[in-house]
Amino acid sequence: MSAVCESYYSREKVFVDSFTCPKAGGESTALFCCGFSDLKYCCDDPNSFFPYEYGYMWWLSLGALVGLSVAAVVLLAFIITLCVLCYLFVTTKPRGLDSGLPLRATGTESESSVPFLLKHCYTLNDSGVL
Repeated sequence: MSAVCESYYSREKVFVDSFTCPKAGGESTALFCCGFSDLKYCCDDPNSFFPYEYGYMWWLSLGALVGLSVAAVVLLAFIITLCVLCYLFVTTKPRGLDSGLPLRATGTESESSVPFLLKHCYTLNDSGVL
């Protein structure tokens, strides 16, 4: 049993002649023509799409997994920091506006509640005498 890979143009626009599988000097189990329109090769699995060794693909997957894990940890740290800052902002926010004046009930003025300047200032009468 053998398969014929038809001629094609490679990615570099180089014409590649047709060939039969298995190739001379190649693996005897590579009976199928696999690949794409710009790269064809003999393989032992008719459903194979990549001309690379499986180990290479595992390293690629492992690298993507590590990259995604690092990105997830950074995103999680950002979200936690954001939540902590929001919590601190809400809990340390003043509850109301401070006018700086003490609150007191009306009609209960005592000697100590009269402002200092009113008790100790002298005013001039209409004639300008103290």
